[in-house]
Amino acid sequence: MSLFNLGFARHTGGRFVLRIEDTDRARYRADSEAQLGDTLRWLGITWDEGPDVGGPYAPYRQSERLDTYRPVVERLLEQGDAYYCWCTPERLAQVREEQAKAKSSVVGYDRFCLGKTREEREAEPGFSGTPVVRLKVPDDVELTFPDLIRGPVSAPPPDDQVILKADGFPTYHLAVVVDDHEMGITHVVRGEEWISSTPKHRLLYRLLGWPEPAWVHMPLLRNTDHSKISKRKNPAARLTWFREEGYLPEALVNFLCLLGYPPIIEPDGTEREVFSFEEFVQGFDFAKVNPAGPIVNLAKLDHLNGVHIRALEVRDLASRLLPFLERDGVLSGNPSLGELARLTRVAELIQPRLVKLADATPLVAPFYAPDDAVPIADDARAGLKGDVAGILDAAVAALEAIPLDDGDLLASTTPWNHEAIEAALRAALLDEMGLKPRVAFAPLRTAISGQRVSPPLFESMDVIGRHGTLTRLKSLRASL
Repeated sequence: MSLFNLGFARHTGGRFVLRIEDTDRARYRADSEAQLGDTLRWLGITWDEGPDVGGPYAPYRQSERLDTYRPVVERLLEQGDAYYCWCTPERLAQVREEQAKAKSSVVGYDRFCLGKTREEREAEPGFSGTPVVRLKVPDDVELTFPDLIRGPVSAPPPDDQVILKADGFPTYHLAVVVDDHEMGITHVVRGEEWISSTPKHRLLYRLLGWPEPAWVHMPLLRNTDHSKISKRKNPAARLTWFREEGYLPEALVNFLCLLGYPPIIEPDGTEREVFSFEEFVQGFDFAKVNPAGPIVNLAKLDHLNGVHIRALEVRDLASRLLPFLERDGVLSGNPSLGELARLTRVAELIQPRLVKLADATPLVAPFYAPDDAVPIADDARAGLKGDVAGILDAAVAALEAIPLDDGDLLASTTPWNHEAIEAALRAALLDEMGLKPRVAFAPLRTAISGQRVSPPLFESMDVIGRHGTLTRLKSLRASL
């Protein structure tokens, strides 16, 4: 929702407001606000007004605005548009159970307290000494309203919703209406699960004599089986999961935009799915949003993420890989300049094959292993075939003839680089020994990376260097 709120605000020159709706104290978590802010900033979503930046309508936490809501509740009580309800949770549960057993077409609160004084209600069963306040919903409440995505929308009849809880905190239904009015909100963009609540919110605007905002209800994201995404069942419902997995924020934004919005149409009529948030903003229009619930296809996200990774500058990619490598113990939290320089070279090697940043760890780790103690995977060792010792001996001899650089006068004049490495090894193993590349280079790959599959072999040797490469080859040879 935030992306589309922000996209619309930026397109129209409006202001995007971040408000913390923390009136549900039973579900309140002290760290949620910080996590929300961190995640939105990671995605590049910034706000013009909010708890941390201030604004003309501060405070922006609903728990700090209680004095704003109470006068509105008192006004509705005085107008006869709201009333006290003293029913206990047990009585309300019983009412719901009886309605379900009777398969009643009318469900919800039965108005047992409507029109009664405290004394009258106290004389009856199911009484609580701490009342709530309910909105009195008229029988002729308007149920159809215009939506900028869906056109005319009809919602089911609402019951008398609680607007002030027993703890003195307003419910969402009252708080958002009051805050949206006080903060000058012109467009309410939220999920389609709130369609059923919109008649209550519109009623509050009418009862209070306030201008009504425009309504926009975005489609809900769906699993591949078309069920609603649940945070308890699908980790992809948590934005922090994408960050932990190594998705780029720009790729995730691109993906989320595509879930509810069509690709960009080029001047020649072709569609382009890879685009920036700025391009999304430039052509933003709620009329383009598809109201059908989009399917969260992580394979599509993987593709987009790979495209965005390959578009990064190598140094940028290396810096983005660093937190994952530190997390996984490949590098310390204070890497040396040499380690950082090597990471830039390695990042260039693995960039074409990366899907997520977290995938880099097994590819990068061998480049930081001790040259004389590279961990050899069981499947890599088991896959070694033929005269492995002879291949390694011949490779060592061929590579020892290559100098470290042009200044090495004790060897040939060919410098140590991946072209020279490849030429020397092909001559020694393919031409002289008559081996096929798969047989010839498998032991070398195992010695260098410890894996059956690794970044490009000759380029890896170039990065590791002459001494490191020879040490690794000799170490595997000694272990046979």
